[in-house]
Amino acid sequence: MWKTVIRRLLILIPQLFALALLVFFLAELLPGDALSGFMQDPDMPMERILELRAMYGLDDPWYVRFVNWLGRAMRGDWGVSMQFQSPVQDVVGPRMWNTITLSLFAMILVYGISVPLGIIAGRYNNTWKEKLISGYLYFGVAMPSIVFGFIVIYIFGFILGWFPMHGTWSVHATGTFGIFLSRLHHLVLPGISIGLFGAVGIVQYLRSEIVDAKVSDYVLTARSKGVPMNTIYNKHILRNSILPIASSFGYVIMGLMSGTVIIEQIFNFNGMGRLFFSSIGIRDFSVATFLFTFYAAAGVIGGLISDIALTVFDPRIRIK
Repeated sequence: MWKTVIRRLLILIPQLFALALLVFFLAELLPGDALSGFMQDPDMPMERILELRAMYGLDDPWYVRFVNWLGRAMRGDWGVSMQFQSPVQDVVGPRMWNTITLSLFAMILVYGISVPLGIIAGRYNNTWKEKLISGYLYFGVAMPSIVFGFIVIYIFGFILGWFPMHGTWSVHATGTFGIFLSRLHHLVLPGISIGLFGAVGIVQYLRSEIVDAKVSDYVLTARSKGVPMNTIYNKHILRNSILPIASSFGYVIMGLMSGTVIIEQIFNFNGMGRLFFSSIGIRDFSVATFLFTFYAAAGVIGGLISDIALTVFDPRIRIK
């Protein structure tokens, strides 16, 4: 297994290089440049504009700027944010922690909801339990997460007032424990908006796998030998049906992290999603390029995590 992990990590190097090149090239296709959002004075003299372009190296060919950018990035220097006039690491760092916390909270909800519902829907298919869960699935497929976000804000934030409607934590919170509780309180609504609909696909997959496994040959053989149904479900059906869920584990984690982009806008959550939109809007290319690269690399790493998880759950599978 460790040979597989090391081999996949080595394959990541050219993949990440290709992603970095693609991200930088796509950033070059955006209209304007880094100075477009930085210049607030429309009457700025042309001499000053040329001076700034030379200072930031914007007159160099794109491949020269890419090599310089990649070299600095490999040393941990992602440039300076034009908007905040601070290193990109200092700008993104706190927001990245907020997004990761929200994603982990949503992941707990996703698997805490999807696995039990998928097992119930698969084991008791064609019953009222399965029909009730199917209603939830139809609702989840038809309802966009952005619309559901506004619904939960209106009901639980505006009408009932149980949870805050925006923000990351309350400025009135004091002490480490008080700030922790405030952050957790602010996570509930955006986490529910992500988790409830992120669980829909997993419930469908798990239900289908269990229904198919119930009529497989090894289950029929076990039943003919008089093996109790609980034993068949726990030791045979569930173990084999969970493999597709394990194979998508890494993709789910990284998908939740990138899926917070819209939710953070709705809830005014101070994470990477809001920063991503604002950096593109004002053409803060240093921040935007870093976030592009981060989300792209997260997808590649998610594939690696999924492959590792699959080999853990099913030792018969070896990745070549």
